[in-house]
Amino acid sequence: MTAEPQDVSYTPDPAINTLADWLGDPVAPADFPEVQIRFRNDRAAQSVGLQGLSDTQWADHFGRFIPLPDNLPQPLALKYHGHQFRHYNPDIGDGRGFLFAQMRDRHGRLIDLGTKGTGQTPYSRAGDGRLTLKGGVREILATEFLEALGVNTSKTLSIIETGEELTRGDEPSPTRSSVMVRLSHGHIRIGTFQRLLANEERDHMEQLVAYCLTQFPGPVPPVDAPGRDEPAVQLMHQVVERMADLAASWMVAGFVHGVLNTDNMNISGESFDYGPWRWLPNWDPGFTAAYFDHNGLYAFGRQPEALHWNCGQLAVALRLLSDAPPLIAAMERFGPLYMQAVARRWCWRMGVHSQGEERDAALVAAAEKAMRDSGEQPDAFFYRHRGGSGAKGELADALAGYAPAESDHPYWSEGTPQSMLIDEVEALWSAIDQRDDWRPLNDKIAAIRRCGAAHGAPPVSSGHASNP
Repeated sequence: MTAEPQDVSYTPDPAINTLADWLGDPVAPADFPEVQIRFRNDRAAQSVGLQGLSDTQWADHFGRFIPLPDNLPQPLALKYHGHQFRHYNPDIGDGRGFLFAQMRDRHGRLIDLGTKGTGQTPYSRAGDGRLTLKGGVREILATEFLEALGVNTSKTLSIIETGEELTRGDEPSPTRSSVMVRLSHGHIRIGTFQRLLANEERDHMEQLVAYCLTQFPGPVPPVDAPGRDEPAVQLMHQVVERMADLAASWMVAGFVHGVLNTDNMNISGESFDYGPWRWLPNWDPGFTAAYFDHNGLYAFGRQPEALHWNCGQLAVALRLLSDAPPLIAAMERFGPLYMQAVARRWCWRMGVHSQGEERDAALVAAAEKAMRDSGEQPDAFFYRHRGGSGAKGELADALAGYAPAESDHPYWSEGTPQSMLIDEVEALWSAIDQRDDWRPLNDKIAAIRRCGAAHGAPPVSSGHASNP
């Protein structure tokens, strides 16, 4: 079982101040007519020493954005560019959020508190800078279930309803408004580097690389890697390893992010910024999450390709500091690292011990075929075959000799797995929207966390020097 987090002391560390003069713009939060706490994630708050805040303090810091002690005196809207559906856009940045605070967690990692729905910034363009309450609820559900399934994800720390009515073209309007705070291991994006390349800011690129190597430390490149002593090359190897593992974790979770633009790619390899996400109703590589993804660019089965392509854009940006061959050598590691990550994460979710790279790859292939042939929903498939049970035909052959992992949690004998299909998501929102009934959502969060406890400690995320 996953151990419950232990309380730690609040340790502010606004390290971003060393870059703030050119990395972002100070902004003011919106002044909301109401500040009503709807979700406070005390489990996540424990990890950074914020669990002791009263509800009044919570609302003051995460609804009115009164600065936390010894932290950023004013929020910072970060600057970046990005490829959006493969089209380069220099006119973006934090348009409805900002970096609010930084602190150390129980493992000594630097953690950001970032926001969504905190009002307009210089990068809002025509947007109102707000977040719908439904969007906030969906963010809770995505982050909670991804965490339960072993994905390295941001945590939704707080959702506060703000008393405004919003008009949106993709949901019934007017609709309720909210402001969200996420807890995340950094908000430096691939698009952050792209902006520095576009502006030819070599000195700032060197500073940013140094910041990332210090605050998001990772393993050194392989001994035979060309240019392995260059900081830019070291960072490239780390990001490739992290992105390969992230892609694998989404695939094993049956998750479709929906919008894999370079401005949505965190250099720490952490999954964040959830919009039109979906979980698979069946094992369909062509399944898309975003209604506007007409060509299936970010379809389920194309997610590894998308993250590899995004790594390529980081390599292009780092050409400001390094020659191409060492960066290309790092890129070439993506495929093998991805396959290794899929295998170890697949074994973890099925509840069996690895039998080595070749056999694990055969197991993954047999399991995928079984899901395609049967049409079974992936969450149900992994649940039914936990520990290698219930397999027939080619899948049984592939599982021969696999030892089950310990699975004594009662969750595994209850007959119904947790899932997150769109009909349930809409039903949870409908209870809130129509009756202001938050009990179904709270019950779902508790059930998801129980599912996570049943799975046990998740696979260690790749590409980091040390891991919790």
